[in-house]
Formats: sequence, structure tokens, C-alpha cells
Amino acid sequence: MDRVTLIQALDKIESLIASGGVHHVVTADASMIVDAQTDTELAHIIESASLVTPDSNGVLWAARRLGQPISERASGVDLVDGLCARSAQNGYRIYFLGAAPGIAELAAEKMRLKHPGCNIVGARNGFFPASDDDVIAAEVGELKPDILFVAMGIPRQEKFIARTAPIIQAKVAIGVGGSLDVYSGRVKRAPLLCQKLKIEWLWRLLQNPSKWRKTLKLPQFMLLVLRGKA
Repeated sequence: MDRVTLIQALDKIESLIASGGVHHVVTADASMIVDAQTDTELAHIIESASLVTPDSNGVLWAARRLGQPISERASGVDLVDGLCARSAQNGYRIYFLGAAPGIAELAAEKMRLKHPGCNIVGARNGFFPASDDDVIAAEVGELKPDILFVAMGIPRQEKFIARTAPIIQAKVAIGVGGSLDVYSGRVKRAPLLCQKLKIEWLWRLLQNPSKWRKTLKLPQFMLLVLRGKA
């Protein structure tokens, strides 16, 4: 885990873009860390990423517990907003990939309105089988994105990025979970009070009860930290 603030993470991503090459940025939350204990492919992706940002309050708690405090989250949803703002300033080419049909396109429209000049060059849904990954990757790669946001959920989005990076050749690719749902307006982000009380997980569960399995990973994560294994 990189001990970065949101602004530091955005600055680091801009430096990765400027450096050339292909980079994977991972936004790690508690559930991802739990999954990585048994998913060796996911664990390798995290370990080899150019940047791993703290995406949840659980991660911040763990960092404090382990004596390596991190001052704030640098979540996927905030990185999307911050990088779209910087695209408006610096012209970065952005592609939105993922979520249900129509969501990525709607999120792109709303971000263009929020950040006039934001250079979103393409958007499409994430409803395709893994067998079509290379075909979709080739289509995305033709638009030569500087930044690729992939919203397919953990670990599908991380594995898609890692496996298709040689095809797409995006300078920076980031898995951003439900961020496109938020920016499309389909899902409301937790109110500021919930964020301050660090109970966004409860808000998300109430908004989407089907996420209960992910919530069950929180006590697993806490146990790993308390045992010193995370």
C-alpha cells in the first residue's frame, strides 16, 4: 500500500503518464486484500502495480493499527473525478469501460458537463464474457487512451487490466468498481455524514443488499490485521 493522499495519488498518476510505458494503478479496499490471501493472480497484480492507493476506511484503520498511518483515502471514485478535472486542464485521453449498458456513456456525459473540456474519447459497458476480452481491448486500444477506467468489480477489473495491458497500451489503467454508477447518477454516493462516521459500507449495503457477501469480508480483514497477516 502506498501511503499517499488523494492529491499525491493524482500527482503520481500524472507522473506515470508523463514517464511513458504502461502502468496499472490498484485501488485497494479491505475486500480486495482478503481475496488476495487466496487468489495468487490477484496478489501478484497488487504487488506488481505501479501505485496501490488506500480505497477504504478499513485500510486506513489497518495502517494505523500497524503503525504506518495514512491520512486519507484515495478511492477509485475520487480518482475518476480528479483525473477528469486534470484531463480538462491537460488534455488526457480517457476511456470509461464497465458497468451496465448505458451507464458508462451517461457517466461520460455528466463528467463532460462537470469538467468542461474533459477529453473522454470513448465509453462502453462491461457486460461481455472474458472470452471477448481481447476483442474489446483491441477496440479500446484503437482510441489510444492515456487513462483507462475499468468498472467491473474486484477482481475481474484488475485481471482484465493486467491481461489486456499489452493490447490496449493505456499509459495508466485503474479499476474503479462502482464509480461509473455513481457518476451516471444511478447510485447515490454516501452522504458526507456517513463518510465522516466511516459507515459508507453500511450505506452501500442499504443501497444494494446484493453486496452482503462483500460486507462479510470486513470481519475477515480485521482478523487478518489483528493476527498481523494482512
